[in-house]
Amino acid sequence: MKDEELVSRIVSNNDTELFGILYDRFSKVVYNKCYSFVNNEDEAKDLTQDVFLKIFVKLSTFQGKSKFSTWVYSFTYNYCVNYVSRNPIKKYETRFLESHMIENYSEDAIFFNENSTDYKEDEKLKLALNEISADDKSILLLKYQNNLSIKNIEGLLGIGSSAVKMRIKRARERLAVSYEMAC
Repeated sequence: MKDEELVSRIVSNNDTELFGILYDRFSKVVYNKCYSFVNNEDEAKDLTQDVFLKIFVKLSTFQGKSKFSTWVYSFTYNYCVNYVSRNPIKKYETRFLESHMIENYSEDAIFFNENSTDYKEDEKLKLALNEISADDKSILLLKYQNNLSIKNIEGLLGIGSSAVKMRIKRARERLAVSYEMAC
């Protein structure tokens, strides 16, 4: 059964057993996204449960304008951004994978080089990432870690492509300034 059909049945019958099928399909994706924000297994598990409770309550608001998986991803992303933004301590604990010096990379390769060998540069980038806002980190994470296209980010955030491009550009600029100050 397709996700959209399953959602329709769950909403019409308020069926928690069918919701379990959706949970099984999406729990790993939701958990991974939550973990990327908090870098703590227990907290990510708690956030995952919170997200699914909210999804169950809000399931009737799914309008089918996008794929259900995109809706779940967007819902999870927004929930995590709000969670991190509301918790000042978490703002500075949010985990982002690191890379080499940012000024030596093209726009598409600037972040998240998992094969990095320069520990000192990695630490500087982590410090710089901790200094920029959660919104800036989030849009950079969507673009460079999750490899989402401008069009996909546009759909997730509900803004136009030029606004997405401008936010990415400004976030990169703020990260570059923060990186220079960390050096």
